[in-house]
Amino acid sequence: MIITKKALPRRTFLRGVGATLTLPFLDAMVPAASSVARAVTAPARRVGFIYVPNGVIQDQWVPSKTGRNFDLSPILSPLESLRERVLVLSNLAHRQADSFGDGNGDHPRATAVWLSGVHAWERRGRQGMTDIKLGVTADQIAARAFGKETPLPSLELALEKPTAIACDTGDCFYSNTISWRNETTPLDMEAHPRVVFERLFGEGGTAADRLAILRQTGSILDSVTAEVARLGNTLGVGDRNKLDEYLDAVRDVEQRIQRSESRGAESLIELPDRPVDIPETFEEHAKLMFDLLTLAFQADVTRVFTLMMAREASPRAYPQVGVPDQHHTVSHHRNDPEYIAKKAKIDTYHIQMLAYFLENLRKTPDGDANLLDNSMIVYGGGIGNGNLHEHTNLPCLVAGGGGGRLNAGRHRHYEDDTPYANLLLSVLDKAGVPADQLGDSTGLLNTAPLSL
Repeated sequence: MIITKKALPRRTFLRGVGATLTLPFLDAMVPAASSVARAVTAPARRVGFIYVPNGVIQDQWVPSKTGRNFDLSPILSPLESLRERVLVLSNLAHRQADSFGDGNGDHPRATAVWLSGVHAWERRGRQGMTDIKLGVTADQIAARAFGKETPLPSLELALEKPTAIACDTGDCFYSNTISWRNETTPLDMEAHPRVVFERLFGEGGTAADRLAILRQTGSILDSVTAEVARLGNTLGVGDRNKLDEYLDAVRDVEQRIQRSESRGAESLIELPDRPVDIPETFEEHAKLMFDLLTLAFQADVTRVFTLMMAREASPRAYPQVGVPDQHHTVSHHRNDPEYIAKKAKIDTYHIQMLAYFLENLRKTPDGDANLLDNSMIVYGGGIGNGNLHEHTNLPCLVAGGGGGRLNAGRHRHYEDDTPYANLLLSVLDKAGVPADQLGDSTGLLNTAPLSL
């Protein structure tokens, strides 16, 4: 590290034609080697929430042992290399997703309750108008605190486009998002990598703007080349290597997006306001979106995200892992061994995508640690047993280090009907965003300073 009296500002941007690139955390941003200086510039904590629908195969998800000597279950086995950074939590419940006399709608209620702990309220008014009401979600509580220091308060992403097929009520507001700014404002989940990329790095607000930028530069990175060169001359060898690795990652993501778009008839000839070109396969799409999230954390563009791997009642098939049937269909397995095996394959495949993301976070430096060490990633869903639409024993794990506050590498089993909202309060608390109440929460899961 080069020690100077004048440090590079933490919020340093590279600006080009229609592009703004935020820098990752560099040693040159630390003004001196003192512990005080390092404390001031310490990497921030980050939180993310990843939703999976339709429940899981319980006996292949829940580890057979509790404590530190637990064995990862068959579905969770792709996380073996990350087990010391994974906390598995079982027997949590979201009772606010139960019917309460509302009739059908377990799938939308499961999505709605997951980060809110609030029973989804829907009433038909005059002239067929629908009133909806929920509550602020955990991610947006974090975004209110962290968003004061980042360009984007939060990112809301999805790997499926909104569709009415995924609803078993007349209203899709609850099925198409897991993020609510307040009790009447759901936030859209973005599925298009190009839109996400430009939200992070580009200033082109319309199709015409973006097309003009691409015609002038061919790449967002190309437009900041001169600034990169000037900055590089002021950095030490270590920081130059960090910057090169970061820019290489941005370039790789940009090129993958361009390749996906070039498969369509529009290519770069005509860009719509909302591009329809996304990667052809689920795996390519998932990895691209996870890489964008890694870049967003690395550049400190945002410290909060939500992502839906799929929507409840998803009709997606997974022939790439031997499941040509629709996800929702196999979740109602009726104890048929063949369908149970297919559902377990889907559950395991989703965990493989999670492992890819977590490994990327772990290999990305962040100050003296890495992004995974300074993050908490909550993964799970609002249905436990998909065959019965039960909202108990929900699939749940928390990955990361929480900036030293999360004691992972364990399986913890809780008493029946322990509110899942207690976990959300606990995650917020460890992220430095304490909240008195969230939905039907009754308190923190554990008051010990380093455990959940």
